[in-house]
Amino acid sequence: MNRRTFLRFSASVAALPAARRPAQAQAYPSHAITLVVPTAAGGAMDSVTRIIAERMRVLLGRAVVVENISGANGNIGVGRVARAAPDGYTLIVGNWNSQVANGALYTLQYDVLKDFEPISLIASFPQLIIARPSMPADDLAGLIAWLKANPGKASLGIPGVGSIAHVSGVFFQSTTGVHFQFVPYRGTPAAMEDLAAGRIDMMFDAPAPSLPQVSAGRIKAYAVMAGNRLAAAPEIPTVDEAGLPGFYFSLWFGLWAPKGTPQDVIARLNDAVVSTVTEPSMRQKIAERGMEIPPRAQQTPEALGAFHRAEIEKWWPIIKAAGIKGD
Repeated sequence: MNRRTFLRFSASVAALPAARRPAQAQAYPSHAITLVVPTAAGGAMDSVTRIIAERMRVLLGRAVVVENISGANGNIGVGRVARAAPDGYTLIVGNWNSQVANGALYTLQYDVLKDFEPISLIASFPQLIIARPSMPADDLAGLIAWLKANPGKASLGIPGVGSIAHVSGVFFQSTTGVHFQFVPYRGTPAAMEDLAAGRIDMMFDAPAPSLPQVSAGRIKAYAVMAGNRLAAAPEIPTVDEAGLPGFYFSLWFGLWAPKGTPQDVIARLNDAVVSTVTEPSMRQKIAERGMEIPPRAQQTPEALGAFHRAEIEKWWPIIKAAGIKGD
């Protein structure tokens, strides 16, 4: 195409109505955005995602739809987004399970790190170390001493093989040198019921289902697996304060787009997420669910990418060394 022909073509494109111009020329977003949650509706990540979606709708001026695609421990939903068009309209709200553990537990048709563009870390909730109400130990040091005095006799309830609770138990054993039995359940409610009844000895669990049981005196809480105490339960010490420094493990979740999504779209989405979670009423709603918002420096796409890689480097060797495989 010579210069004169090119100029005539450019002028004709500029004269077209907006609806007939190339799609990439349209301002983002031009239609609804779908946030895929790879779990069933009703869980902690799902409930917070729905709150965030409503606020993002206001900021972006388009509908933000939450779609639950569960199955295969989250792999079906994540796989769908990995194969989606990289245009910013189909995103994955992934968590530690779907974006880290599954890469070590399963043979996947996508790469949990390379096939996605990070947008922002959203929130996290540290695990709690909890036990049956009749457990003799009154603090974490006492619990570890009791476990060492009773090797192999204690039981740890886990809501599924390869879950964060399962890996927490493996991590706890390797860190403290204790040994106990793993008892798998089909979900947290059944395990929590048996813990309160004294049929199992311990669990590692999220604050939302645990704290009501702690407040009612139905279970004991020994420590928060983080460097800071929970705003929702400031009386529970951190693992640092309880004598097991650095024993941190949080179930976090963030937002990703398919690989190749334009960086200006990533930046627009990041701004919407950050503006949403830093709004005071939103922070309150998230805190009420026992979750924490990361500092601003950890909310950039680059920070999520670095954090994601670090989590894979930390947890994959632990999962693989324990020989844990997905069901």
